Amino acid sequence: MSTVLAYAASKANGALEPFEYKLGPIGPEEVDITVESCGICHSDLSMLDDAWGITRFPLVPGHEVIGKISRIGDQVSHFSVGDRVGLGWHAGYCMTCNQCLGGHHNLCSNAESTIVGRHGGFADTVRAHSTSVAKLPDALNAKIAGPLLCGGITVFNPLVQFGISPTDNVGVIGIGGLGHLAIKFARAWGCHVTAFTSEGAKEQEALDFGAHDTVNSRKPGAIKDATGRFDLLLSTVNVKLDWNSYISLLKPRGRLHMLGAVTDPLDLNLIPMMFGQLSVSSSPVGSPATIRKMLEFAARHDVAPVTEHYPMNKVNDAIQHLRSGKARYRIVLDR
Repeated sequence: MSTVLAYAASKANGALEPFEYKLGPIGPEEVDITVESCGICHSDLSMLDDAWGITRFPLVPGHEVIGKISRIGDQVSHFSVGDRVGLGWHAGYCMTCNQCLGGHHNLCSNAESTIVGRHGGFADTVRAHSTSVAKLPDALNAKIAGPLLCGGITVFNPLVQFGISPTDNVGVIGIGGLGHLAIKFARAWGCHVTAFTSEGAKEQEALDFGAHDTVNSRKPGAIKDATGRFDLLLSTVNVKLDWNSYISLLKPRGRLHMLGAVTDPLDLNLIPMMFGQLSVSSSPVGSPATIRKMLEFAARHDVAPVTEHYPMNKVNDAIQHLRSGKARYRIVLDR
């Protein structure tokens, strides 16, 4: 058995401290990844705080892993030792349910999450089922690619799932860790992209990311002036907004798609939705096939997250920086 050197929290809201654990014999379809870097996601904070009531301590967070395959199970044929790969939110799937067999592994009710009930990537090694691991295209910058494995696939998945056209008008609500990637992907997809932000200072940044125009949601009448413009609105915020105002911005058959983890109930007026045949939806990450497609698309169109970097032994400083709301825009831990 090999020893993994990691950083773990022993209680909710606790600091991350050096932690060791043993890896048993590798399964026939599993791979071990020597971690080179790992992004920090808001989901890591939620798990650290046990905000969802599913955390098991000690917790080793980290589900935006970039590294090299160091060991493979005897039934793994699509990877070789030394391959550079990525691992995201899921570390395994049941592979037998209708969702898995239909190619929707991310909807598998028995999927194994990388940091739920197991140890993640704030470590020197992480283990996962080989199906959940994606080879990194050579054209991607491995040093900053980690956030694509969660944040990137979260915003890319709706473009694929809903058949978004390059001629569609897409609005992105919130210009943060998810939002800046949503702008980049939607622009590269060919869409006309509008960024919604409540911070005037972020308007120019949104344009630099690829938005064609911006709407400052704090300006009186700014949202109303955009009525009926959008085929798709991607909400990346985790706070309650006047959702009916945003729904009024949709074209007939338009969609408001929720990517931020809003915990408050949505107060929606049904009648305008009914007569416009409008939809409100949400989705989690993406299937292994969609993750591979996203990585290839990002490599081809030079889509990359804006990142700040900390050495892994400064993980608590990095967590505090993320909590402060000052991160621009994704944080990556380097080993």
